[in-house]
Amino acid sequence: MGFSFRAYRWVQSMVFAIEEINENPALLPNLTLGFRIYDTCLTVARTLHGTLWMLTGNDVPVPNYHCHGHTPSPSAAAAIIGDSSSSCAVPMAQVLELYLHPQISYFATTPLLNDRQQYQSFYRTIPSDEFQAQGLTQLVTYFGWTWVGLLAEDDEYGKEGIRILKEELIKAGSCIAFDETIPLLYSEKKTKLIVDMIEKSSASAIVMFCFDSYMIPVIEEISRKNITGKLWIASESWSSSSSLSHPKYIQLLKGTIGFAIRRCQISGLEKFLLRTSPTRYPEDIFVRTFWKEAFGCVWHLSDNNQTVETPDATAKLCTGTETLETLKNPYTDVSDLRVTCNVYNAVYAAAHALYDLSVCIPGQGPFYNGTCANIHDYKPWQLLYYIKHLCFVNSDGEEIYFDENGNSQALYDILNWQVSPGSAFRFVQVGRFNRSAPQGQELIINISSIVWAAGHTQVPHSFCTESCHTGYRKASRSGQPLCCFDCFPCSQGEITNHTDSVNCIRCPDDKWPNVRQNRCLPRITEFLSYEEPLGTALAIISVISFSFPVMVLGVFVKYRETPVVKANNRELSYKILFALMLCSLCSLIFIGQPTSVTCILRQPTFGVVFSFSISCVLAKTVTVVIAFYATKPNSSLRRWMGPKLPAAIYFACSCMQLVICIIWLVTSPPFVEHNIKIQAGKIILQCNEGSPYAFWGMLGYNGLLAAMSFTVAFLSRKLPDSFNEAKFITFSMIVFLSVWLSFIPAYLSTSGKYMVGVEVFAILSSSAGLLVCMFFPKCYVILLRPEMNSKDFLMGKKMFTH
Repeated sequence: MGFSFRAYRWVQSMVFAIEEINENPALLPNLTLGFRIYDTCLTVARTLHGTLWMLTGNDVPVPNYHCHGHTPSPSAAAAIIGDSSSSCAVPMAQVLELYLHPQISYFATTPLLNDRQQYQSFYRTIPSDEFQAQGLTQLVTYFGWTWVGLLAEDDEYGKEGIRILKEELIKAGSCIAFDETIPLLYSEKKTKLIVDMIEKSSASAIVMFCFDSYMIPVIEEISRKNITGKLWIASESWSSSSSLSHPKYIQLLKGTIGFAIRRCQISGLEKFLLRTSPTRYPEDIFVRTFWKEAFGCVWHLSDNNQTVETPDATAKLCTGTETLETLKNPYTDVSDLRVTCNVYNAVYAAAHALYDLSVCIPGQGPFYNGTCANIHDYKPWQLLYYIKHLCFVNSDGEEIYFDENGNSQALYDILNWQVSPGSAFRFVQVGRFNRSAPQGQELIINISSIVWAAGHTQVPHSFCTESCHTGYRKASRSGQPLCCFDCFPCSQGEITNHTDSVNCIRCPDDKWPNVRQNRCLPRITEFLSYEEPLGTALAIISVISFSFPVMVLGVFVKYRETPVVKANNRELSYKILFALMLCSLCSLIFIGQPTSVTCILRQPTFGVVFSFSISCVLAKTVTVVIAFYATKPNSSLRRWMGPKLPAAIYFACSCMQLVICIIWLVTSPPFVEHNIKIQAGKIILQCNEGSPYAFWGMLGYNGLLAAMSFTVAFLSRKLPDSFNEAKFITFSMIVFLSVWLSFIPAYLSTSGKYMVGVEVFAILSSSAGLLVCMFFPKCYVILLRPEMNSKDFLMGKKMFTH
């Protein structure tokens, strides 16, 4: 790992803060702070060695052995600032915990260090990744990314951070497309496997919880394979990385959005940084290396003043007089200070804790019996108490304190990687995250200021399955995450009025879904009305059918004294014609909006009227037969002649139907029914017949009467012409029975208003059949062949030729 200008700026910021504190007469007037610096090189072994070195005061550390005199001595450390890496800070904290020695980290974010049972001497001026994970989850949810890939470095920082983030994302309803770790030591095989997985995954949004140094091999491989269309979401460890914001990564990382440590201003720091030089600070162990890397030169003399050969005769030699003002690198750039602020605050936190310890009033102290610690001879755990209860305002106006887990305030800037006109990256702040803000106001984003990756003018999508629109419900796929699902349209009568609905909602009985099945609309009420064509036509036919029996009755009344009318039992003929008029009129009850009254009257009226008309026909048929046989000498049927027998027949038969209808109305009467099952989206207003057995019994009884009339008429069809009305009755019964036998399948195969129409048609057809077959031949004789309307003709005594 090469020299880091950024890390060297952190070192100089610590020195700057210490010098600033020493020059401040109000903070520690009687004390001078010093410092010792140890480079861990981000390795655990060197971290532990450096920790023991600072604790024991020996170059060769001896655990549990303290080489300092009384605390504090010139070489004693009041507090240790560091480490920056979580993987190094954890073992460091485990050692310092044994001595309750204060440790303040400026960049170790792993949530493992929140455990106050193990790490009660650890504090940090950067928030825990627990808060960052919550913020990243809100960011992902805000943009609607439900299918997310996760990459993390293979250490405590990456593993623990991504674990919490994964839990938070799943809790928020997102799904994990993949979850992989990036090795700390470069592995070509592992890197290619990760990049292949990224390329094949349908996830567009990828969160990387990783330091930039470990990311570079993966980014290089992605760039080599020219993988585009991915949206990178950065953790604070690389959201403002100078090594990744290289022009060669513009097409790959443009549009990146992520969390960054909040930015601050440190007055005077830039001037201090530019003051650095090998000649001014020869004791600085890093300055010569920094100078060499910054100016691209080589030193002619080594540290022991022995001349060394330069690797290239043309190489530029370092003089130490070069000016830093001409440099443009992360060391001199103080426009975007973030981790540097944490270093600065960490030093000031230790200083303010020492100040609080020094101003303790005996008798009012926090320790046993109100005692105070001696600033010239205190224990580490005593200073730890003051760090725990620390609260001060820094030079930037920000309040600094630690929560119960040793964390500072969870404040983050949200940065967007945009390309400047000069084809260079710039980090634009597009929002903020404040964990302590009221619920629902933690995340603030100015979405209009975000520039997305090439090809995206709006927020990019990242989902396993596109959202189910309204009118559809989602169903999980077996063995796959919840975000991978199929969309199925709602069943008939159901709706969904929001996207990604798991269940459809059934509309109320009086409503029905619209075409898109996202709203319930009032159902259309339908019945056989007079206004619609079918109802109008049937009503007109009913009136016409009523008028014909009226006209025939008028003819029969006018010619009531003629032989044709007399010979056909005119009283029964009147009754039949009157019944046929009622049959035509009763069909009108079936048309129009059903009500309780019309439903009760409809079928019983039709049944009784028809049974009366057929009973009269049966009485007429029996009368014809008896009249013929009664003319024979010594016939015993003469006593049955007269009006009593037919009256008894039609009265008895009609009363039987009336009894059936009364029982029907008493036990299970018809009622108005709002039927929503027959036709989708409609309420069919109809009459429910109540008891189907009574309904079909009523129709069956009429059929029985018709069958009896047909049988008697058929058996008497060979009577002499003077009694040939039996033939017409036979035909009329054939028509009647044919109509009603056809009615049964037609009625059962229809529904709603068409069922009513079929029954009205059957009533009118059967009535017309009776009228035409029985009375039109007589009207023909009466009106058009008056010469046949004579007694002689009817008795067969006179024949006419046509």
